[in-house]
Amino acid sequence: MKRIIFVSAMVLCLVSNGIGDEQGVVQKPPFSYVFGKAYYILPETTSDESGYFSLCEGKNGKIYIGTAKYGQNSYLVEFDPVTEKQRIVIDTHKVCGLTATGYAAQAKIHTRNFVAPSGKIYVGSKQGYRRGTNDTAEYPGGYVMVYDPTDDKAHNLGMPYKGLGVIDVAADEVRKLLYVVTCEDEHWMLGDIEGKSYEKMGPMLIDYATTLIDSNGNAHAITADFNLASYNPQTKDVKIRKIVDPEGKSLFIQGSAGIPNWILTPDGKTAYLIRLGNADVFAIDLSFAGETITAQKLCTIIKGENPDSRGALAYGPDGKIYALVKIKNDTGYGTGSLHKLGRYDVKTGKTEELGVIAIKNKDFFDFEKAKKEGKKWIHGYHTLPDGTLTPLHCHMAMIAASDGTLYITILYPFTLLRIDKIAAGR
Repeated sequence: MKRIIFVSAMVLCLVSNGIGDEQGVVQKPPFSYVFGKAYYILPETTSDESGYFSLCEGKNGKIYIGTAKYGQNSYLVEFDPVTEKQRIVIDTHKVCGLTATGYAAQAKIHTRNFVAPSGKIYVGSKQGYRRGTNDTAEYPGGYVMVYDPTDDKAHNLGMPYKGLGVIDVAADEVRKLLYVVTCEDEHWMLGDIEGKSYEKMGPMLIDYATTLIDSNGNAHAITADFNLASYNPQTKDVKIRKIVDPEGKSLFIQGSAGIPNWILTPDGKTAYLIRLGNADVFAIDLSFAGETITAQKLCTIIKGENPDSRGALAYGPDGKIYALVKIKNDTGYGTGSLHKLGRYDVKTGKTEELGVIAIKNKDFFDFEKAKKEGKKWIHGYHTLPDGTLTPLHCHMAMIAASDGTLYITILYPFTLLRIDKIAAGR
């Protein structure tokens, strides 16, 4: 009996530290880990444990996450990094005076939260999915909303386009302008800062398009055919220019794999861009006045099969670019997929693969209890052979906070992952 207990304990030890081969030699994982602390986002704010690109740091140092509650409502949740507490700061239906359910509900805050110099946070709502064959409601259209942390109040800024949701909002408070992208048809809309009127600006945009406002106050978005549309608020005209790589080829990739995610540098002059199904990172000079824009390839930030990066490109206070990319796990160490964090140093041109993101507090969610209760949306993680818990399916957003902490949202259950000060300046 003692021998059996001893052997069992030995096997348990090997499994907990790596894969044991036939000789009992421990195999370490063929990659590094980047551990973060996980927080289960308020469960009453979701229906299917999901949210999208809606993630930002406020000027107050708090983190704001948009959620999706299909058929019911959507919310903006505030997370306080100091107290680690969460609370709802936008109840979309309450702010907009709505009661509709089903497909008519404002079921998602999907916009990348726009933080203006004033500290106000601008977001928008959109439709979710029909909840069964009896859900025949028509979607009325999405709303733009603004939340001001200084007085803890949110306001409805109107519906930019009847029947279409809102996928992006950017505010130019100096010129008192709102730039909005609608969905599922991506119209580029111009509104006043109070949301009293909106008008179409011209070109149709690519799926999930976002507006960047450069240091000169010009607004930029990517068109449906992957060109650059630029709006000059002084002349009130839109100029469209081709975006090409250094060889003169378009960056357009057919289908959802080509959906771009781009971010603006603090000086408001350069955009860094990655596409959903490609791990190449490009730099675009938004101040360039030429007729054709050349996107300079900086790096392939993570190498691997089936790359997938969703709203997960960030510029750190250390002046480096960070990207999270899901790839196929072909290492033989476990199965499924791996979510790898990469870093690119703009000054040196050096690319680093920092490792697979992982959860250091595995008890943040009781998976076994959820399984026993028959909960459906809890399949977003898997355990590697050494016992490490790591995301399996989808990350949805990543930001670098002012202190260099990375925040990442992960689906099923809907999670905020905090990686402390990895991108801090030196």
